[in-house]
Amino acid sequence: MSGPISVYFVCGGKYHDMDFVRLEMLKLFAEDQRFRVNVGEDYSKIDEITAADILVTYTVDVVPTEEETERLEAWLKSGHKWFALHATNSILEFTDEGVTCPRTAPKFMHMLGSQFIGHPAIEYYPVNIEPGKEDHPLVAGIDPMLVEDELYVSEFYDDVEVLLTTRWGGECPGYVETPVEERDHPIMYLRQFGEGEVLFLTLGHARSKYDMQPMVEVYPKMERGAWTVPDFYELLRRGLKWSVGELAA
Repeated sequence: MSGPISVYFVCGGKYHDMDFVRLEMLKLFAEDQRFRVNVGEDYSKIDEITAADILVTYTVDVVPTEEETERLEAWLKSGHKWFALHATNSILEFTDEGVTCPRTAPKFMHMLGSQFIGHPAIEYYPVNIEPGKEDHPLVAGIDPMLVEDELYVSEFYDDVEVLLTTRWGGECPGYVETPVEERDHPIMYLRQFGEGEVLFLTLGHARSKYDMQPMVEVYPKMERGAWTVPDFYELLRRGLKWSVGELAA
């Protein structure tokens, strides 16, 4: 794809350091002079989003309206690409029993191919290439990673092409849908949708001292998740190349 290339980057939501993520992603966009980026916190500027060549999202509990979802569906089906990061597929509701993940946006989650339902305590876990995908250009040459990140447990809709995975089972403290049986959990996958395609990468947790307000006045530590791992940035760079049609199997 020749330049200029219009990008809409949605970066917003709860309990994460969106300022840090926004800055890191803008640095990556700036590595390619063709990119011209608009940034928003949600999907409300749907005219600008659907006028863009590519969509990149890093959100937590941010869901488009029904009308915005229909516009996104048409845009994606027409052949565009969407690079979705971390908790783009999350809906959170805090109850006396714990955090629930209501299925109130099925069309949106169907586009993405999955919906977040919980995560265990932040801890180190291995990330490996899915067997048989070692030569896929999005992950070829990526060494096994040990990341201290949120390990996202999701339910899936239709088939997805898994590229990176981890195996885990156990408790998701604070979430209603727990415990989780031991199984493989996709960390990076591709999902066809009409003529378009979604690339989803769940890594990338980030949190700083004020990001848990009002539940916690001052969070006790800074968390940077996979942002401390050089190969995570390589995955992001490859994802951006994929989004402009320059990296395909």
